[in-house]
Amino acid sequence: MSSVVMALFWLCALLLGLAAAMSVYADMNLDCRPGSVTVVWTESRSHVDTSLFRLGSCFPTRVSAREAVFSVDLNDCNFRRLVTGDKMMYTNDLTYASSPDSLILPFSELVVCVYERPKDWYPLIYDPVFQTYGEGDLVFHIGLMNDDFSGPAESTNFPLGSIIPIRASVEQKTHQPLLLLLEDCVASTTAELQPESSIYPIVNNKGCLLDSKFSRSKFEPRKESSAIRLSLQAFKFALGEEVFIHCDLLAWDRSFLDHTKKACHYTKDYGWELLDNPANNNLCDCCESSCKSRRTRSTALGKHGILQKAVLGPLTITDVKS
Repeated sequence: MSSVVMALFWLCALLLGLAAAMSVYADMNLDCRPGSVTVVWTESRSHVDTSLFRLGSCFPTRVSAREAVFSVDLNDCNFRRLVTGDKMMYTNDLTYASSPDSLILPFSELVVCVYERPKDWYPLIYDPVFQTYGEGDLVFHIGLMNDDFSGPAESTNFPLGSIIPIRASVEQKTHQPLLLLLEDCVASTTAELQPESSIYPIVNNKGCLLDSKFSRSKFEPRKESSAIRLSLQAFKFALGEEVFIHCDLLAWDRSFLDHTKKACHYTKDYGWELLDNPANNNLCDCCESSCKSRRTRSTALGKHGILQKAVLGPLTITDVKS
């Protein structure tokens, strides 16, 4: 048995142990089916409001005085998928967000479904020019562009030190106008991020373009709020190999920007700058430490925005010396 599979085995054993040790006040029943899951939380405490439970981004399918039931598709609710060896694992968080005056403190429980990996399943090979991701009435796009961002890239090969133009956007249809942000981006040699994947951080700390501190990478001025353009300098990572760029795209209400909802890049003569309103550059001060919301209660993601994971690639960075 490989070390990865063994680690997965012990993780599952630990989760079963935690479930067995769950508080006597509640019980969680989990029914993992192909492509879907049913979670039933049964609560004996009268002070618990079962309508306040959430499974990832999903509200309960139905509630009663003592139960919160979720019957959902594994492609919904922001489930996380991890493929390891011959196993495919989906995880999510069942959370309880109590009101400020409640006697019950907020808490969360991990939901895990483990399946045998289908024999005909392989990591998706993503279109290197444009990829589309749907989320309700929003449609996200991410793609490689030509030098002036006027059209798709003609090549997916980039010499070390050259600029990789990337554009992400969101079609909002009937939705209220939203601002598109890159919350997190890393480069990897795999189309699916896995524990053993080698990564190169690009954007981190809730919207800080980390790579701009060490290169010519920068966010380009916006032409529209629903799109963001990134000029990324080709970095020395996995030279000559296929590279995938994994990003969290965030469509957000621009009225609620804070230290965790922003787009910041570093300029040599000034320091960290906010892309959308330099008058609020203080939102970027945390890029050198840890960016956390300074609101007494953080703004709910589902109310003011939607987060969508996206993968761009494969592309190849070549060594100009070779």
